[in-house]
Amino acid sequence: MDDSIKQALIDRFRGYLDTVEDGEEPPDDPGETADLFSVLVEMAALRSEVRTESRLVKEALEQFRGVFDSLQASQATLQRELDRARTETRDQAHSALRPLLLDVIDLRDRLVAALTLSAAARPRWRDRLWRRDRSGVAAWQEGLRMTLRRLDQVLLDRRVVATQLAGLPFDPRLARAIGTAADSSVAEGTVIKEVRAGFLWDDQVLRTAEVIVSKGDAGKGDR
Repeated sequence: MDDSIKQALIDRFRGYLDTVEDGEEPPDDPGETADLFSVLVEMAALRSEVRTESRLVKEALEQFRGVFDSLQASQATLQRELDRARTETRDQAHSALRPLLLDVIDLRDRLVAALTLSAAARPRWRDRLWRRDRSGVAAWQEGLRMTLRRLDQVLLDRRVVATQLAGLPFDPRLARAIGTAADSSVAEGTVIKEVRAGFLWDDQVLRTAEVIVSKGDAGKGDR
C-alpha cells in the first residue's frame, strides 16, 4: 500500500479515537467509514496493479523494439542485396546486348552511305541516252529509307540515340577528332562535321563519334 494512503487511514482512525474519547456520538451510518476504507484499499490495489501492468507493458515494448530493430536491419540488408542483384543483372544485360547494338549501328552506317552515294551519283550516259525510267531507282532509295527509319526506331526503343555534335564544342568523351578545318564562322575547337555518328545508350557512350574540328588559322586553310 502506498505510504500516503497509509498515513491518511492512520489520521482518520486517530480522529475517530479522539471523537470517542470526547464522548461524541458515532456517525449515523457506521458503514460509511467502512465503505470509505474499502474504497481506499481498492484504489491502492488498483494503483499497484496499474504499476505492475505498466512495468509489463514497458518490458514488452522493449522486447518488441529489439525485434523491430532486427527487422529493419534485415530489411536494409535485403534491399542492398536486391539493389546489387539488379545492378549486376542490368550490367550483364548491357554486356550481352552491346555487341548486337553495335552491329545494328554498323548496318545503319551502311544504309546511310548507300543513300548518300545513290543521291550523289549521276545517271550514266546510257540512261540519259535511252531516257530510262528512274522509278526503279527511286523505289530502291525509298526502301532504303524505310529500312533506315526502322533501324532508328529499334535503337530508340532500346534508348540508343545519336549524339548530334555538329556546332558544339569538341568533347573528347563523346568524339574523336580525325581532322581539322579552318572555319572563321565558328569558334576554334567547334565540331564542324560528324564523319561518323556517335551514339549514347542510357546516357552512356556506346560509340564515339568521328568528327572534323575547326582550328584558329582560318586564313591559311587546312595543313
